[in-house]
Amino acid sequence: MCLGLPGRVVDVTPGTDLARVDVAGIVRDIDLGLLDGPFVPGDYVLIHSGFALERMTTEEARDALDVFAGGSVVGRDETSEGTTP
Repeated sequence: MCLGLPGRVVDVTPGTDLARVDVAGIVRDIDLGLLDGPFVPGDYVLIHSGFALERMTTEEARDALDVFAGGSVVGRDETSEGTTP
């Protein structure tokens, strides 16, 4: 299973496909080359293995971060044994 994390673009390095992106409070370099630009600070992207795979709306990013923060997974049967997805 692959896990993608939402991140907020902090700044974009001119002339490259690289951006500094805030991922859960940690700023890291992410490659935006798989997506069409331009990107501006405040844009959200879905990240996997250092690459932005998809643009996200603010609401989509917030919802995804809420799931990670709350530890719940939509559609999981909360009554079943073993709460780990």
